[in-house]
Amino acid sequence: MTLGVRGLVIDERGRALLVKHGYVPGWHLPGGGVEVGETFEAALARELAEEANVVVEGSPILHGLFHNRRVSRRDHVAVYVVRRFRVIGERAPDREIVAARFFALDALPPDTTRGTRSRLAEVVEGAPISPQW
Repeated sequence: MTLGVRGLVIDERGRALLVKHGYVPGWHLPGGGVEVGETFEAALARELAEEANVVVEGSPILHGLFHNRRVSRRDHVAVYVVRRFRVIGERAPDREIVAARFFALDALPPDTTRGTRSRLAEVVEGAPISPQW
């Protein structure tokens, strides 16, 4: 089984943090795999720091657990909402992360992934939660 974690990071202006990877198309919620012996929250903090120079302050809130069949039949993702954080500097692009930016929810890039849009709608607009990514 593959376990992953994503952060739905929302700033004080109501904008969401998205990342663009160098190896897959589209804009995504930041996150990645959970390492052996690592908690979901520790993995979230590590991934947000690595992908966007974001330091989590306080406890993130678990939004839900999702099955991501597009990646594999065994891929499961925990999504946390993060509203208390600080950005410790702009993230320089590299081969893994091309860009990390905050976007107004009514001005998301056209290539924002369907799963990302679904999670945002669930959290911000109260859309029904789907167990599928």
